[in-house]
Amino acid sequence: MILEAKFGQHQPLNRQSEAYALQGIELSVSTIAGWVGASTANLAPLMALIDNHVLAAERLHGDDTTVPVLARGKTITGRVWTYVRDDRPFGGPAPPAAMFRYSRDRTAEHPNRHLANYAGILQADAYAGYNALYEPGRKPGPITEAACWAHGRRKLFELAELARAPLAIEAVRRIDAIFDAERAINGLSAGERLAVRRQHITPLVTELETWMRESRAKLSRHNPVAKAMDYMLTRWETFTRFLGDGRICLTNNAAERALRGIALGRKSWLFAGSDRGGDRAAAMYSLIYTAKLNGVDPRAWLADVLARIADLPASRLHELLPWNWRKAREAVAAAEAA
Repeated sequence: MILEAKFGQHQPLNRQSEAYALQGIELSVSTIAGWVGASTANLAPLMALIDNHVLAAERLHGDDTTVPVLARGKTITGRVWTYVRDDRPFGGPAPPAAMFRYSRDRTAEHPNRHLANYAGILQADAYAGYNALYEPGRKPGPITEAACWAHGRRKLFELAELARAPLAIEAVRRIDAIFDAERAINGLSAGERLAVRRQHITPLVTELETWMRESRAKLSRHNPVAKAMDYMLTRWETFTRFLGDGRICLTNNAAERALRGIALGRKSWLFAGSDRGGDRAAAMYSLIYTAKLNGVDPRAWLADVLARIADLPASRLHELLPWNWRKAREAVAAAEAA
């Protein structure tokens, strides 16, 4: 299917046109592009339902990545943003889903607009563009910031591996002990996770902070290890917020995984053709990645949805959401097997 091949497998339309030609099917790039545009428009109501589901989360993972965009004969660096709802780590029953957005640049106005009506927890990196979201006087309420330990560890890990810096090696060892303890509580309820953290993980974090502050005091501010430690120590409150809330994860890996396909896709399609193309791609990423998160084959799902969506009243569109679609299919298969 053209949509899934383009946005799920990162096959540009010109390559798809060439592949069809080899099979004796003449489809121009402009014809296929027209189909993609029409299909995206038809799917817009379903995208809105996914957006609403994502933004109803108690906690989101947020991140962004670069995407080259063609503009007047040259390329500019646009961004694709993602906000992922995944309650499974704390035993939440809601289905996982992801919302993607495109922008021409990385200014703060974009996350402020994307999350204008959100007031839950945001797990993200230390990008300053998020700062206005955390302000106490924000309406409808301040978003709670939770830092990513994978980001903090990465800076130290690079120094431990490449420079073999003893303090970096020790820091990574201590951080890894925290990661090991966290793995045992993945999937437990928020209350169960919080109880384990208070008993077993808080002491590890306290020891890390004490050791790191003592070690940092002995280093020059120009020392690479000092800079890596400062990244965590100057944000210690946001790094340790997970100790008081069982819903918060240790890392922002859920958002990084969501963007991985786009990073791979850049090698295939080189650039987005326009801002409209960027918006269209973000919308389709929302649909395809949400299907994958729910164990649904995006190609089969999109084919069925496009065949049915025009005839369904708005009150029944929720039936086409990936998690509901899968349940309906499973029910039919079980009935046929009985």
